[in-house]
Amino acid sequence: MKNVFTLLVLLLTGVTQAQDLPNANTPEEKAQAGTYKIPFHEDEERAYTPYFSPPPFGVRSPAEWEEVQGYVVSWKSYSSMLREIVRYGKQECRMYIITEDANAVRTDLQNNGIDTVNVTFINAPSNSVWIRDYGPNCVYKNDVDSLQLIDWIYNRISRPKDDTVPEGMARHFQLPIYHATKAPYDFVATGGNWMTDGMGTAFSSKLIIDENKSSGGFGVNHTEAEIDTIVKKFLGVNRYIKMDKLPYDGIHHIDMHMKLLDEETLIVGEYPASISDGPQIEANLQYVLANFKTAFGTDYRVVRVPMPDDFGKWPSTNGDYLTYANASFVNKTILMPIYNETEDTTALRIWREACPGYRVVGINSNPSIPASGAIHCITHEISTANPLLMTHQRLRDTYNTTSPYTATATIKHRSGISSATLYYTTDTNQTYQSVSMTAGSNDLWSANIPAQAAGTEVFYYIKANASSGKEQVRPIVAPQGFYQFKVLGNSVGIREISLSEVVRSIFPNPSKGITCLPIETSQGLSLLIDCFNVLGEKVANVFEGETKVGENKFFLNTAEMPAGVYFIRYQTSQQETTKRLIVR
Repeated sequence: MKNVFTLLVLLLTGVTQAQDLPNANTPEEKAQAGTYKIPFHEDEERAYTPYFSPPPFGVRSPAEWEEVQGYVVSWKSYSSMLREIVRYGKQECRMYIITEDANAVRTDLQNNGIDTVNVTFINAPSNSVWIRDYGPNCVYKNDVDSLQLIDWIYNRISRPKDDTVPEGMARHFQLPIYHATKAPYDFVATGGNWMTDGMGTAFSSKLIIDENKSSGGFGVNHTEAEIDTIVKKFLGVNRYIKMDKLPYDGIHHIDMHMKLLDEETLIVGEYPASISDGPQIEANLQYVLANFKTAFGTDYRVVRVPMPDDFGKWPSTNGDYLTYANASFVNKTILMPIYNETEDTTALRIWREACPGYRVVGINSNPSIPASGAIHCITHEISTANPLLMTHQRLRDTYNTTSPYTATATIKHRSGISSATLYYTTDTNQTYQSVSMTAGSNDLWSANIPAQAAGTEVFYYIKANASSGKEQVRPIVAPQGFYQFKVLGNSVGIREISLSEVVRSIFPNPSKGITCLPIETSQGLSLLIDCFNVLGEKVANVFEGETKVGENKFFLNTAEMPAGVYFIRYQTSQQETTKRLIVR
């Protein structure tokens, strides 16, 4: 519950904030559907190169946790938030402020104890603060080569100045910019409805499909397959995952409730059972988990962060869409929204535990949240011009106490990689041991961590040196942050656990569609899961194989099953247990 002080602040500032353009379309913009025209500066002289076709080479969209050279805001509203973003952002990289009155912004910063060291002002017009949606998208030529910018059609009808900001950024950085704004590559999108793992996978809500139809109001008409082709050509995405829109999220941007923390980890906003968008968020998550693996072929790890209420109200009861998922990486710092609520402490703890070593800073987002946006919505990153790419499938908990643990990483730099080293320890208060990594094919490097005794926890990170002299570590916060795994010991001789202890409740139940059958176990099991009807006839084999330690989720699609009562049987060589499932 927000405190009285916060309420007073909102009341006192409400007149000013009401004049700001919201993150969603205004009624006037909705009324202008079908009248959209693509704005473009026709400068006599350009210090950048615009193109209206896809890059003629392969590109890669970097993930947000990769190194950035700059962090950008548009100084239009919510100055109390922007000041704090600048305060912390400029400690990590150069801060770029888009404004038409640099002197006023400079004075505002200085009056609040923020100097302009490592701050650059870009004199460019804009309509709104929501630069995440309309700012330029960075890609790399051939994975790690030169930096390029990508522009798309911004889905706000009457904000033409916003739509020209990518050009202004291209001009400032003197970078080539590729516009997906003219047929056959005219593509409507927003940055808040876009996230990528840096390895060719991207996520959006199905808003991306709706706004690229002829009924979307932008003079664009693309099938989903055509959208996928445009995204592949311009942004290097080979797999584009689209989830159902949420019923109570007016802007339908996934950054309001979901974010990638690394190649294998999703942080997902969680509502109390059956509240607001909770059921649809859970359904979307289970859809992803049931149908997609990470780029490494592993299951996604899920971190849940509770969504706070708004004075006891939820989005489904006209409350503002308060969120802790709408956070932003800026090198070794994570900026996340807070609201002066008791839940802030829990959310900060969850983020810090999920991202060890990062400085996680909470910024009061009460000013902007009534307009359907928070920290991620009003910031944008400019990727480093000299990337040293490291992608790594983290080592998981193991029973192995006799053989080394092989860690591998894909490591690339345009100049080549001269060396790579893995550092590990079983006590972060002690010195890390180093192991030289060996180069293999396809830029893959590997090293072995020696076998450890049962009960040991291993912490490790990777460092690489490019032939040019550039160095990089992964995670980017190492050695303060690290990867970690536990050595649990051999399961032989361990008490066989009772299936009734590990089988969790099926959800949703009753169901009609993707249904989750979770178990949680402290040791691996050879498990068979089958579904039977009331006549004892097997209608589906759900799983047969070895479970992993910890949480396991298995999925059954009941969409085509006749309504009725079914039984899910869990069976090992020694025991079995049964759960009841109702199909609607």
